[in-house]
Amino acid sequence: MGLTLPHLLYGLFTLAIIVTMIFRKGVVLPTLLGTFVIAWVYQGNLIDGFTAIFNANLVAAQELFSIFLIITFMLALLHSLRDLGADVRMIQPLQKMMVNGHVSFFILIIVTYIISLFFWPTPAVPLICALLVPAAVRAGLPAMTAAVAIAIAGQGMALSSDYIVQVAPSLSAASAGIDVGSVADKSLILSLIAGGVAVSLAYLLYRKTIRSKNDPLNMVELQELQTAEGSKNKVQTENLDVWSKVFSIAVPISLLFVVIYMMYSKLFSGGSDELVGGGGAAFVGGVAVILLLLSTIAFGKYHALDYVSNHITDGFVFAFKAMGPVIPIAGFFFLGSPDFSGNILGVEEGPALLFDLVTSTQEFLPQSALLAALSVLIIGIITGLDGSGFSGLPLTGALAASLETTSIDAATLAAIGQMGAIWTGGGTIVAWSSLIAIAGFCGVSVMELVRKNFIPVFSGLIIATIAAVFLL
Repeated sequence: MGLTLPHLLYGLFTLAIIVTMIFRKGVVLPTLLGTFVIAWVYQGNLIDGFTAIFNANLVAAQELFSIFLIITFMLALLHSLRDLGADVRMIQPLQKMMVNGHVSFFILIIVTYIISLFFWPTPAVPLICALLVPAAVRAGLPAMTAAVAIAIAGQGMALSSDYIVQVAPSLSAASAGIDVGSVADKSLILSLIAGGVAVSLAYLLYRKTIRSKNDPLNMVELQELQTAEGSKNKVQTENLDVWSKVFSIAVPISLLFVVIYMMYSKLFSGGSDELVGGGGAAFVGGVAVILLLLSTIAFGKYHALDYVSNHITDGFVFAFKAMGPVIPIAGFFFLGSPDFSGNILGVEEGPALLFDLVTSTQEFLPQSALLAALSVLIIGIITGLDGSGFSGLPLTGALAASLETTSIDAATLAAIGQMGAIWTGGGTIVAWSSLIAIAGFCGVSVMELVRKNFIPVFSGLIIATIAAVFLL
């Protein structure tokens, strides 16, 4: 279909949002205003503009609530462990491995990448942030730098190749009409190149922020990490030291069992996808809740009836206080996706405002291999602005097939588009993606995390794209 006034308005507001982010200002105001104006113009009814604001935020909340919930349960568990003093005991063995902040940075990257390859970053983040980030901060690694490491390794390197699960390469290959294996192999190579560049740049840019192990700021930041106000719960057991030791062992073992079981399920149980992505996050969250109940009972005995509620409430308050502004931002970009725009606008078949804008540029794309590759990368990045990363893969895959030449094949172009879409929306550089979970667990600003990731990630994507043209 041809571009209409709502399409042009959506493009204008999207540009305004990007410019606002570049100037390091909040983008909630333009997203809410944009949702209202676009819905009003599209429907031709002022009342529909008002209702679209509510619907957009409701749809975004429904889509993101699973992330809020896993944050809530994991923080509730950590608060319960803090009551017992088990949180400090739990990370003591890891301190021997994390001898300083520099080593901790690379340990976080390696562990995050390996776990995320098997069952996606969504369930990996709470595991890593609960067990490794506190130890890394204790060793001198700033929480923000830890968040950068986890985002690049998990949301970027691992998810962009999706080499084990292969949902992403399957979507790309199906749209391009080519073999899944060729896309998967090339996306793995490109993800390692982009990730290697991003990791190296991130370390070079932020290495001076890494503190010594004895720096008093480490303890200050550790106290602020993943925390609300100090617990008001009173100990009701005479064996606090014993229970502290028990749960400092039981929690890591339980979470390690979760990792092993999920890997076993993937490798030896026919590749079941029940514990992949959201299913894996649900498994982690359920285990966290049971551990929460047991640790709270050990600490408070029958007072646990009240203490559990306190922990859950504190978790929800923290999650919504830290991540609440993301909802209206996501709502605006969901308005650009046909998967959500119908519910937001109250119509049976919603418009694809964002994808239509991208598709309209196809005839103007160059035939040069390098320029075509960069164009597909940019389109992939734009489609990733919806915060999914996967929703744009059918478009980039189809575009790859149409731009194939003797100089560059469709599989390479599809892999490049996949890199752009998932590194962006998967996500490392949009605040309304699952990046909010990393920011929430690390206790840092999600918008500041986006800014920290921006230069390393974009540099990695550009170098990987150039490498794809001349080496693949």
